Amino acid sequence: MELNEDLIEPLLKTLKTRFQKNMNRHEGIEWEEVEARLISNPKKLWSLNEMEVTEGEPDVIGRDKQTGEVIFADCSAESPKGRRSICYDHEALEARKEYKPKNSAVGMAAEMGIKLLSEEAYRDLQRLGRFDAKTSSWVETPAEIRKLGGAIFGDWRFGRVFIYHNGAESYYGARGFRGMLKV
Repeated sequence: MELNEDLIEPLLKTLKTRFQKNMNRHEGIEWEEVEARLISNPKKLWSLNEMEVTEGEPDVIGRDKQTGEVIFADCSAESPKGRRSICYDHEALEARKEYKPKNSAVGMAAEMGIKLLSEEAYRDLQRLGRFDAKTSSWVETPAEIRKLGGAIFGDWRFGRVFIYHNGAESYYGARGFRGMLKV
């Protein structure tokens, strides 16, 4: 997918403003480089717009040391509103007999062209600010946990990051997911 031409400039303006307002998240990275990478990657711009539309407030949080790509992640204070009340993955969605949510975290992330944060990435994000103090976010679940029917999520409570488990088919109005995108 590619972003409609008339949406590109407003999105870039929003991203630049957020970038400049939160310099502590991306020390040593210049906006001009980020913008050039975005302009040359229309599919990534589309994904960032999806993150923005679902109220994730994506921002640059660092650089991939191996590839040099800049890393965007959802930096909204709470789990993105447009991605809540969803179970973990498609298998969990299909397992629900009644009261099925509309989607799953893994499914939505794939549709948006982004990835769920890993547990490590979630902890790294929390070093840049306080996120999910009232909500929680599904994180990428190790296969051995998922095989047993579970999934993991994180939040910030009592001055620290907590990673918990739940049945993958569960969903709550205060739980969504945070994504990341490398450009």
